Amino acid sequence: MKALILAAGYGQRMRPLTENRHKTLLTIGGRTIIDRILHGLRLHGITEVFIVTGYRAEELVEHVRDNHPDFAFTFVHNERFDKTNNIFSMALAFEQITFDSDLLLIESDLIYEPAVLDRIMKCSYENVALVDRYRPGMDGTVVALTANNVVSNVIPPSQQPANFDFSDKYKTLNIYKFSRDFCATTLHRLLTTYARLIDDNCYYEMVLGMLVYMQQAEIHGEVIESELWSEVDDPTDLRLAEFKFTPSARYGILESSWGGSWDLGVLDFAFIRNMYFPTPAMFSEMRFHLPELLQNYGSTQTVLNTKLSWALRWPDGRTHLLSGASQCYPWLKTWFAGKKVLTPEPTFGEYTRIFPDADRYVDGPGVDWAELERRASAAEVVVFVNPNNPSGTTLDSNCIAEFARSNPDKVVIVDESFIEFSGQQPLAEIVHREDIMNVLIIKSLSKSLGVPGLRLGALLTLDPGLTARIADETPIWSANSMAENFLDIMLKHRPALHQSFRRTVADRDDLSAMLARLPIVEQVFPSGANFVLARLTTSPQVTGELTARLVEKRLIHVKDVSQKFRTGDGYWRVAVRTPADHDRLRDAVSQLAPRQFDHAVPASASTTAGGRTR
Repeated sequence: MKALILAAGYGQRMRPLTENRHKTLLTIGGRTIIDRILHGLRLHGITEVFIVTGYRAEELVEHVRDNHPDFAFTFVHNERFDKTNNIFSMALAFEQITFDSDLLLIESDLIYEPAVLDRIMKCSYENVALVDRYRPGMDGTVVALTANNVVSNVIPPSQQPANFDFSDKYKTLNIYKFSRDFCATTLHRLLTTYARLIDDNCYYEMVLGMLVYMQQAEIHGEVIESELWSEVDDPTDLRLAEFKFTPSARYGILESSWGGSWDLGVLDFAFIRNMYFPTPAMFSEMRFHLPELLQNYGSTQTVLNTKLSWALRWPDGRTHLLSGASQCYPWLKTWFAGKKVLTPEPTFGEYTRIFPDADRYVDGPGVDWAELERRASAAEVVVFVNPNNPSGTTLDSNCIAEFARSNPDKVVIVDESFIEFSGQQPLAEIVHREDIMNVLIIKSLSKSLGVPGLRLGALLTLDPGLTARIADETPIWSANSMAENFLDIMLKHRPALHQSFRRTVADRDDLSAMLARLPIVEQVFPSGANFVLARLTTSPQVTGELTARLVEKRLIHVKDVSQKFRTGDGYWRVAVRTPADHDRLRDAVSQLAPRQFDHAVPASASTTAGGRTR
């Protein structure tokens, strides 16, 4: 069998990474794309390889000759690489190949594990296309298959309108096996004729589609299952491929990116959101309005504030919409610079960052209220995070309100991002009812509304001075049209929102019980949030190793918060997801945390409903 690699492309979408390097010489996990392709061919004994070159041809030729001397290379140069497409490159190669054996066709912007090539090499059909079930994020040519997995239609991007139905389509991997007879006759004639006389700037799939349509070719669609592969067209694809094919780097990539993992296939217990909201009906309505939302400006800040007040049932004129709660943290740093600040320890990292010199009251988990009041006596600004992150500790809202009333000279900042899951009355209701002026309430809406991608946050204060400063700091548009539309829609779905809170609380209780049964978990702490804190039997170092191992081996990400505590133990903060997700986490931890990960638990340790305690 011979192999044909199409590598003439300009790499335009990969720029600027390809300005001074051929695309196939980009590295993923320390190995170039072309080296990976050739290694796979070598494993199957294919050493006669035709490579169509074009852009930076000399660089590619030199690399493969120097690094793969055991191959018999034939280089076909496409001098018009910048004006033609892959149909012309393939036609040039077909004019030079002697078809005395079958042909394996591979495009050079692919990276795949050896098992992918195994599938097509072991397939008994003469003409085969490797395909995968279409998923969001894929692009390019797709095919339809019959019940017998025969390609019945080849559909290039130009024939995929806005309402195109991808649900029953398959993405081509751009790896094909063709018989020598098919290559030498039918495919050769139509390919070269079409490229020379009709269109040399289209894709070769056009010819395959014509042959399928005219019933001049039967191509089997070999559907891959769990095998890994990536098409590397642009820098984003390169990042995705690095994550997929470098397991040891996965945890570092997740921890450094702080989000943006929707295309990585990760089961995320690190970031926290309401799993039962928005409802499917809300998604459908937003999907219907998406074109209009993307093509139109949203309302001004005054209107946004009013819409947010309707959604939260907070007082209009005192409610301020943010582009995520993080928008206000630089303001707080400036407003309270030089002030004596008191914050919980540990807590959400932004408060530690903006108030690095603050005094701290300990949440161990659990807060000693008398100690808090003693430390607060010297403070000008007191921060409560209720429930606290990462401990889940929940204080009585009435106690915080009484503290604010009793200390009118202090600014009381209260972060209530998780309050809906706590069983406590939101302090916002008490502040409004009792006209407490010295409280500033911060709320990240991602946690309760389940829409972290929309970047929605809220501020509430009755203090006229703070209200004026917030208005002065906020731009005329602080939210996009999609976020505004979401606020409009959710007014109709308030019962479903409250039901989602109840379901989450029930799932949290089940998650806590499940974690407490794991041998590696020493204690699960009570939580009023949609996450739970677990103390492990392992050291912080071993906890970090296990956390990384979960990502590397199972694509499951939990939040290692060991460094936030000073006990010398390992800690996980685990977001509440669905029961099925919890089962996956349980199974993965049970498999990846063998007994050698556990340190000895003292014989005198007692067992409670919350897990093993010291």
